[in-house]
Amino acid sequence: MPRTLLTGATGFVGANVARHLLAAGHEVVCVVRKPNLCVEGLAVQLVQAALDDEEAMLRAMEGCTGVLHVAGIFDPGPGGREAMWALHVTATEVLIRAAARLGIARFVTCSSSVTVGFGPISDPGDEDSPIDPDLIYGRSGSLRAYHDSKLESERITIAAGGVVVNPDFVLGAWDVKPTSGQLLLTAARRWVPVFPTGGKCFIDADDCAIGHIAALERGVAGRRYLLGNWNLSYRDFITMCARAAGRRPPVVPIPPSLLRAGGAFGSLLQRVDAHRFAGLDGNVLAAMMQPRYRTGARSWEELGVPRTPMEVTVEKTLRWFGDHGYLGRARGSDPR
Repeated sequence: MPRTLLTGATGFVGANVARHLLAAGHEVVCVVRKPNLCVEGLAVQLVQAALDDEEAMLRAMEGCTGVLHVAGIFDPGPGGREAMWALHVTATEVLIRAAARLGIARFVTCSSSVTVGFGPISDPGDEDSPIDPDLIYGRSGSLRAYHDSKLESERITIAAGGVVVNPDFVLGAWDVKPTSGQLLLTAARRWVPVFPTGGKCFIDADDCAIGHIAALERGVAGRRYLLGNWNLSYRDFITMCARAAGRRPPVVPIPPSLLRAGGAFGSLLQRVDAHRFAGLDGNVLAAMMQPRYRTGARSWEELGVPRTPMEVTVEKTLRWFGDHGYLGRARGSDPR
């Protein structure tokens, strides 16, 4: 039975990876700061330790045959740059050193699609598509810090002969904050009449978790794998969410000028509460106006990542949110 060390099990993607590791017959060692709902009741070994404590990581990795470093953070607040660098870069360095000392050959780092180029629906980006971070994320700020720390974690992993996975827009169960599921929740709770004019690449959380494990088992050393299955415009995605929740679909595109104004106003609000108003970052709003499409063809062909239909993903995600009390009013209660 393979024994795998997993970081990030108390987060959205990591919680799904943990469950799929168990289902695939792995013994799972989860390194966490403190347990939460995501690991409650799981038949895993929990190790509460700091990821920059190399001796603690050595003890946790004893007997492991592979490491999945899935822990990640986007922190727009004061000290956020340092926190992201510590988790994405320093922790990656420490984990790779510990794995090397124990002779563990299989190591996977979960990065992000933010380091991968994109394109129109007719020519989506892939793992080799260039990206200009100055243009896309700005020369400073939390998004640029997130990009830079993720890119550096990739460089360290690849230099050590590890494998990198780059999830795009993940949707599914265990999105406890919620993160990417917030757009679905908004469309489910009330009628959203407007839609951004851009688009994105989506993937089911179960497919994403399977991709992580496949990368651990048979990913090519030094290779990146974009985990993304379906390119949809925001209009099509919000329409899909609305129909699943019994709501009306959106009808009016948001004018780009309004989003630009929102970004300018958001920069002021972020000075008051960076976390609460992170979604009003100008670069975030600009992304919603662009066709940021990517292809996960490499992960389908080399790793065998499945492609759950988005309608199924939306339905089961909505069901999970409903079962866990996120929806408030009953589904379909659309006052007109």
